[in-house]
Amino acid sequence: MKALITGASSGIGRDMARYLSGLGYDLVIVARRENLLEELKKELTKTEVIVEKADISDPDTCQELFEKHPDIDILVNNAGFGKFGDFTKIELAEELNMIDTNITGLHTLTKLYVAKMKEKNQGYILNVASSAGLMPGGPLMATYYATKAYVISLTRGIAEELKVAGSNVKIAALCPGPVDTNFNNVANVRFALKGVSSEFVAKYAIDKLLKGKRIIIPAWYMKIACFGAKILPANAMLKMVYHRQNSKEE
Repeated sequence: MKALITGASSGIGRDMARYLSGLGYDLVIVARRENLLEELKKELTKTEVIVEKADISDPDTCQELFEKHPDIDILVNNAGFGKFGDFTKIELAEELNMIDTNITGLHTLTKLYVAKMKEKNQGYILNVASSAGLMPGGPLMATYYATKAYVISLTRGIAEELKVAGSNVKIAALCPGPVDTNFNNVANVRFALKGVSSEFVAKYAIDKLLKGKRIIIPAWYMKIACFGAKILPANAMLKMVYHRQNSKEE
C-alpha cells in the first residue's frame, strides 16, 4: 500500500504521513521544503518513504509527479495556503499563486489519479479544503474562501460520478476549522477560536476517508457553524464572517 501526500513538510500533511506510516503505508511525501521532508523521512522508519521536492502550483510538475508515482492507493492533496487582508490590498501575484496551489495543483493531481484509480477500481483521494469553503463567502480572505469552495464543489461532483458508476474509488473533502499549524503565520492571522491539534485532524480525516465519508468536519463547533451557514440567509452569514475575520488580524 502506498500514499502520496502533498504539503507534507508540516502541519496536517506531516501528521497524516506519520499516521499513514503507522498504518503500514509506504509514502511519497511532497513539498517545497526538502530539508523538512528529509527530517520527516528519518523519523518514519516503519515503512518506505520517498521524498519529492516539488511545487504543485505548476501543472507540469504535477504531471511529472504522477508519471513517477502512478500506482498510489491514497492521494492526499494537502498543499495550500491562505492570505488575510482587504481584497484590493493583497498583491495579485500572491493571490494567483494561491489559486494555482489551492486549485490548479489539486485539480491536476485529482484528475490524473482518479482516472488511474478508476481503472483499477480502487483507491482513495482526500482533498484538504476548509470549513471556509462551506460558507457563502469570506470577506477579508475572499480568495482563500473561494479556492476552498472550489475544492469542495469539485470533490462532491466527482464523488457522485464515482457513486453512480458503481466505482470502489472514494473521494472526500476535509473541512477543518482552526487548526494549530503554520497556516496562521503564512496567512498573517490569529484564530479567535481555539484550534484543534493537527494530529487529531489527521487521524480523524484518514479514518473517515477510509470509511467512505464524503465531507469531513473534525471539530464539533465547526459542524454547528457549517449547519448555520445552510439555514441562515447569506447576507447575515457574510456579516458574521466579516466580524469573525476582522477579529483575526494580527
